[in-house]
Amino acid sequence: MRPLYFAALAAALLDVAVLAGGPVVAAPSVAAGADLPAAIYVDPPADKVHPARMAVLHIPSGGVAINGVAYVAAGAGPHPTVVICHGLPGNEKNLDLAQAIRRAGWNAVTFNYRGSWGSPGVFRFGQNLEDADAVLAYLADPANAKALGVDPRRVVIIGHSMGGWVAVTTAAHHPELAGLATFSAADMSRLAQAPAPVRVKLMSENMEALAGVTPESMAAEAAESTPSHPFEKSAVGLAGTPYLALTSDDGLAPDTDALVAAIHARGGNRIAPGHVATDHGWSDHRIELEARVINWLSSLK
Repeated sequence: MRPLYFAALAAALLDVAVLAGGPVVAAPSVAAGADLPAAIYVDPPADKVHPARMAVLHIPSGGVAINGVAYVAAGAGPHPTVVICHGLPGNEKNLDLAQAIRRAGWNAVTFNYRGSWGSPGVFRFGQNLEDADAVLAYLADPANAKALGVDPRRVVIIGHSMGGWVAVTTAAHHPELAGLATFSAADMSRLAQAPAPVRVKLMSENMEALAGVTPESMAAEAAESTPSHPFEKSAVGLAGTPYLALTSDDGLAPDTDALVAAIHARGGNRIAPGHVATDHGWSDHRIELEARVINWLSSLK
């Protein structure tokens, strides 16, 4: 999504919250820079028998096969595995993060929702959640897990922007996941609170590479399908899940802050929050993003 999207969205939602008398949660203080793991700058030893590789995936979801890529780590495996959910429309797919995660010994799986970036079907916000479930089911299938060297007991879901909403909502009903991480997450349910003209404008600026949509159809569908999946509703299912909650200076930090507070209120204490003074895409802090994610992954048991 473009920076103007977030400026407009944050302003619109802040106005809604203030008018409704709702709390505005302050962003956490900026954390110290993360220790730099070797996977950021050193390739792993070559394994001639089980080399690092890339596998193209065709994942059944909603009667079609969405496209994905598995960055398979070197070694015999099975490997812990991360699923990365991209945002709207997905211009930033965080493939540098996927590569760094693989160098750290984890598989990294990326995918495109139905109707996005060549995946068949039409794009719908509600379907994004179904697609994430389909990816997890695909990786849990014994044949696929064996082929990709996936350890089904150690799967983590990560989401950026709208993908943060997908990851949060998905993790809430997948307690078997080893962890959840979001950075610059957007609680898409709040989009329904924005006036229709604002939603239409935002969608018109964030619909490239999406099939079967117009700004008006996206705005209407966002108002219909996203309100049933607010961050707060997900909190109850995340109380026992390790959660890396990273925010930035994009105006959306209160979404994550509110989720963290809601999880704490439900007894959750496995949260690693962090705030970095950077833009929505972490454009000048990509190495720090990779370091924070890899260090957190390495802490999971």
